[in-house]
Amino acid sequence: MVAQVSDVADKTFDYVIVGGGTAGLTIAARVLENTDSSVLVLEGGAPNLDDPKILLGGGWGSTFGDTKYDWAFMTTPQKHCNDRQLLWSRGKGLGGSSAINFYAWIKPPAADVEAWEELGNPGWNWKAYTKYTLRAEGFTAASEDQLKEYAHTHNIEYRGQSGPVKTTVPVTPLQINRFFLEAAQKQGLPLLEDAYGGNTTGCWEGSANLDRKSKWTRSYAATAHYLPHKDNPKLKVLTEAIGAKVLFDDAKDGEDLVATGVEFIHGGKTYKAYANKEVVLAAGTLKSPQLLELSGIGRRDVLDKIGVPVKLELPGVGENMQDHTFIGISYELDPKVSHKTADLFRNPEFAKEQVRLQDLDKENMHRLGITAFGYAPLQLASPNGASSIVEKMTAYVEEKKQSGTLPPGLAEQWDIQLRVLKDSTLPDIEVIAFPAWLTHISQPEPGKCYLSTLCVTQHQFSRGSVHAKNSDPLEQPDIDPNTFSVPYDLDIFTENFKFARRLADTEPFKSGVVREVDPGATAKTDEEIKEYLRNGSNTCYHACASLSMLPREKNGVVDPKLKVYGTKKLRVADMSIVPLEVAAHTQATAYCVGEHMADILIGAA
Repeated sequence: MVAQVSDVADKTFDYVIVGGGTAGLTIAARVLENTDSSVLVLEGGAPNLDDPKILLGGGWGSTFGDTKYDWAFMTTPQKHCNDRQLLWSRGKGLGGSSAINFYAWIKPPAADVEAWEELGNPGWNWKAYTKYTLRAEGFTAASEDQLKEYAHTHNIEYRGQSGPVKTTVPVTPLQINRFFLEAAQKQGLPLLEDAYGGNTTGCWEGSANLDRKSKWTRSYAATAHYLPHKDNPKLKVLTEAIGAKVLFDDAKDGEDLVATGVEFIHGGKTYKAYANKEVVLAAGTLKSPQLLELSGIGRRDVLDKIGVPVKLELPGVGENMQDHTFIGISYELDPKVSHKTADLFRNPEFAKEQVRLQDLDKENMHRLGITAFGYAPLQLASPNGASSIVEKMTAYVEEKKQSGTLPPGLAEQWDIQLRVLKDSTLPDIEVIAFPAWLTHISQPEPGKCYLSTLCVTQHQFSRGSVHAKNSDPLEQPDIDPNTFSVPYDLDIFTENFKFARRLADTEPFKSGVVREVDPGATAKTDEEIKEYLRNGSNTCYHACASLSMLPREKNGVVDPKLKVYGTKKLRVADMSIVPLEVAAHTQATAYCVGEHMADILIGAA
């Protein structure tokens, strides 16, 4: 169904999009639906269509590290994580990371999105975010049978009705969700009717990207935006095509660079494709900066180091990168209760039977979701420690601002983050009931079921970077998240961990588990907990901001129309443009960026 290189090489299209992932396919589909323009999408991975490892739920992480599906990026050694190198999985193939993520559909607090506009981006606010995510989403409410088992609530005003990206209430491990959510309420988190309207402080049952009308399989960018347009003669999608650099007209002194197309690598050979209207980079937070640098746009010291002539100096390229960090606490569930967790898939006979049931379109374990979430302010999670951490973080920020060593634009971001940290109504931490084993010290025992409470930091003050390692487009970039470089991020994470443990010590959670397996007795004191976090934490796959949408003098790379400063006909549309991290899993936000970019291109925004 995808194009051949002969359909693309040396051809001209109205739009050339580099990256057939979450945002890239969204942009392509909306342009095709609203204009007569031709679109070329270059995707570095294989099509991976009709692949059960992608389509069937419950196999969380099974594609991670497999280079058929995963770019399997590795970070530089992390100084504040005992020099560990971390695997940063990112989707490789049509659909990008929406094809390999844990298919949770979460929206952030309204305040987090309003902050983007406050940083100098008119039109990037909660009203626009709501418009674009409602357009993307096609929500199906819980069935009558599900409602008999658990009162799944929603406010239909917060849910998209007719969008191509399907969301629903999955068939969930109800006992786990119930005791997690009841314990969270006893610890002060209100049970929210619907967390999709801008208030996420509390606990609730979240939605998942499963399509009830397609045997409850994963709904992702390829099924939502590629397959409906695969036969459109205006669309060409070339897979296994790695973007090498952006092509420009010969530059004239004092004038903007004008993008004319893209050079790409396919089958070991280099080709070119041209754009009449725009080149759009949608290769993600980790690849789009590298592509700009290989094109001669970025920090002079980086370009000099990799031997690429400077066409345009933009110091913000590859800087300001932010992420969420997670850790798990694993609990053995009471064997006297019949639990449904993904641990059961470790039994080959059980797994085989679930596939058979799936083929018959009968209820099975591939319809699991991760749906019990809690988001809490630091003040609620740590009544005794919050004020001290806030004081220390405030003093740290002030000291850095006074030193004059902060990069442009960071002081304003940190001021907003401090405001959020001091606000006892906005979330700083996340806890999730993950229906399976997900820790790193021990190994799960055959035949047993587990619950892992995942602790996830939200607004980290630490900033990382991603830069081209050399001039070879096939080389992975240097990725340095710089995790815990601001030491009080680790303090907040420690309080997050301790809050999760308090939930586990609260009924009915407490009686539902036999024991804490990892980290167990090895992490009791604050220092022991911190060592567990340093040794076992990893990305939550939500990196953003490496090509921040900020004013140019604030180390911005793109303007509010997502145009790269100092250029014409060149834009970026993926999570790299988000200037300040949100307290949410980022899939819905990536779709929002794609929808917003499409409206800009068609003149509707």
